[in-house]
Amino acid sequence: MLQLNVKNETSRLRAVVLGSAVHNGPTPTIEEAYDPKSLEHIKAGTYPVEKDMVAEMDAFNAVFQKYDVTVYRPEMIENYNQIFARDIGFVIDDVFVKSNILPDRERELDAIQYVIDQIDPVKVVRPPEEVHIEGGDVMLWNNHIFIGTYKGSDYKDYITARTNMHGVNYIKELFPNKIVKEFDLVKSKLEARDNALHLDCCFQPVGKDKGIIYKRGFREEADYLYLVNLFGKENLFHIERNEMYNMFSNVFSIDENIVVSEKNFTRLNNWLRANGFTVEEIPYAEIAKQEGLLRCSTLPLIRD
Repeated sequence: MLQLNVKNETSRLRAVVLGSAVHNGPTPTIEEAYDPKSLEHIKAGTYPVEKDMVAEMDAFNAVFQKYDVTVYRPEMIENYNQIFARDIGFVIDDVFVKSNILPDRERELDAIQYVIDQIDPVKVVRPPEEVHIEGGDVMLWNNHIFIGTYKGSDYKDYITARTNMHGVNYIKELFPNKIVKEFDLVKSKLEARDNALHLDCCFQPVGKDKGIIYKRGFREEADYLYLVNLFGKENLFHIERNEMYNMFSNVFSIDENIVVSEKNFTRLNNWLRANGFTVEEIPYAEIAKQEGLLRCSTLPLIRD
C-alpha cells in the first residue's frame, strides 16, 4: 500500500505522478480550447507538437530519477492530452481527493487507477457533484491550505473558473483542523495575460519561508496582502504580467532547497540561486503554451 503524505509544497519528494505527452492527439480546434493561452497558439499556428512535449517531460523525469523519486505515469490513452496530472487529483496529508474535473477529462483519472488501487480505499474521497475543485488551486503550507477560487456571479460563464466556493467549503469540512484560506482570482476567457487559471499561476511557496507571487492575479488586494503578511514582503519574488503569462510561479520543488524551473526563467532562477536554492533548469516552454507548467504536470503522493 502507498502511505500517502503531503503537508506542504517543498518537503523532500519521494513519490509522484508525472503526466504524459505520448499519443497526445492532434492540435485542438478553436472550439475545443480550454483556456485563452492554448487558444492564442491554436490561432497563431504555434501550438506545441507531441515530440517536443515528450522531450520536455523526459527532461523532467530525468531530474526525478537523479533524486531517486519514484515516478508513476498514467496509462496511455490514444489521442488524448494527459500532461496535466495536477488537475485530476491531489493529496492533503494522507488523503487522496479525486477532482471533479471537466466531464470530458474523466478518463485521465481512469488512467491512474492502478496508482489509486494501491491506496487505502478509506483514504480516497470524491467530492459531491456541486463541488468543483482542481489540484492547481490547492496549495498546502503546513497548517494552512490555500485555495484559489472565483467569486464572481458569472462563475458558470467561465471555463477558466475551475474551483468554486463549494470546493473551498468541502475542504474546510474535510480538514477542520487546518487554516483554509481562499483567494479570489482574476479570470479571463480571452486574454491569457490576465487569466490566473489556477492559484499556482500567480503564487507558489518555495523553500521554508519564501514564495513567488503575482499581485495582479488576485481580485482583492486583501488576498495578496494576506500572503505578504504571512511570508514577509522581503521573502516574496514579485513577477510581472508577462512573467505570469510565461508561468514563472509554476515551478516545482523536489526539496526545501531544490527547485525545478524552466531554463528561460533567468530573473527567477538567479533569485533562487542567490537565496541558496539548487535550480534544476529544464526546457518546458512548449508545454507552457497550454497554460500549464511544471507544477501542473505533477501529482505528489509522498513527501517527507
